[in-house]
Amino acid sequence: MHLIIVLVTSFIFGSEQPGLIWTNGRDLAIEGQAWQDTKATWDRLPARAEGVVRDPVWGNSRHSAGMLLRFRSDSPRLHARWKLTSDQLSMPHMPATGVSGLDLYVHDGDGWRWTATPRPGSRLNEMELLADLDGRMRDWMLYLPLYNGIEAISIGTVEGSTIEPLPRPANDMPPIVFYGTSITHGACASRPGMCHVAILGRELDIEVVNLGFSGSGTMDPEMADFLGEIDASMYVVDCLPNLDGEQVAQRAVPFVKRLRALRPETPILLVEDRTWGDSHINASRAKYQTENRAALRAAWDDLKSEGVPNLHYLEGDRLLSEDGDGTVDGSHPTDLGFRHQADAFKEVIVPILNPKNGSL
Repeated sequence: MHLIIVLVTSFIFGSEQPGLIWTNGRDLAIEGQAWQDTKATWDRLPARAEGVVRDPVWGNSRHSAGMLLRFRSDSPRLHARWKLTSDQLSMPHMPATGVSGLDLYVHDGDGWRWTATPRPGSRLNEMELLADLDGRMRDWMLYLPLYNGIEAISIGTVEGSTIEPLPRPANDMPPIVFYGTSITHGACASRPGMCHVAILGRELDIEVVNLGFSGSGTMDPEMADFLGEIDASMYVVDCLPNLDGEQVAQRAVPFVKRLRALRPETPILLVEDRTWGDSHINASRAKYQTENRAALRAAWDDLKSEGVPNLHYLEGDRLLSEDGDGTVDGSHPTDLGFRHQADAFKEVIVPILNPKNGSL
């Protein structure tokens, strides 16, 4: 098995580190990917979505946002090799570590703790993640890039050590599925593990599926159909940053009804637009968010009055701090902003998933 992996990764990356065995990421436990019938290995939508969803949605679905590898290893060193699909490593408002980097966490017995974030320098990257470990078997999670795609990824371990998949128990909850905009997608986290979707996955100890599509989370009816294919613990619909009030009024009720018809009992959480950092002084910005929030609240009222069950609501004023320091540009969260968002989401999600005692 190891011999085959070494040959494959040598062909892809063209070099070898002495004393290391390379394990293909596909041979480890993968989370955050809801479909197996994808066009490329690390896509977020199935191949049959091409030509069905709008082109910008399809393009963004080729990014590996929210996906991660889970594995156990006692190797005293850990390395990573990854090949990206694009040479656009960063954006003006988001660093390469978040756009194209990896993010490694270890379980310390109480929870997941950050350990390493390698800095990508090109489409092809090979880096040491950690060294001088004591050789104890540990549980690891490695997040994949937020705004780039992955062609191939392998984990390097010291020859003679063990690496094996770390699957979740078969009786674990189904994943929470997040559908939304660039913010759900992960802009502008400094590293992949700092998006609020990833934070919630770690802190609630549940798989999460990130279906954020930058600029394109617009409650498209075909996306309700794809969401409905996923056996989920909950659907989080967080699309208002990409919609004005008129669009919300037109789309929210049909979208929810279409999803509810496919999944009659699964909780659906509707999320208002976050408060823009400059809305206190920018009248047009304040008007935009006031109107789309009012339209979502009206849709919520209509759906509830019609008896649509298991609907929940999260107000936008709870998502970011009032001081405006939680964004990079008034809109997209920094790591601080994502921390605020994760806390606000958690307060609502936990009692929905466990209404008896409000904890997981």
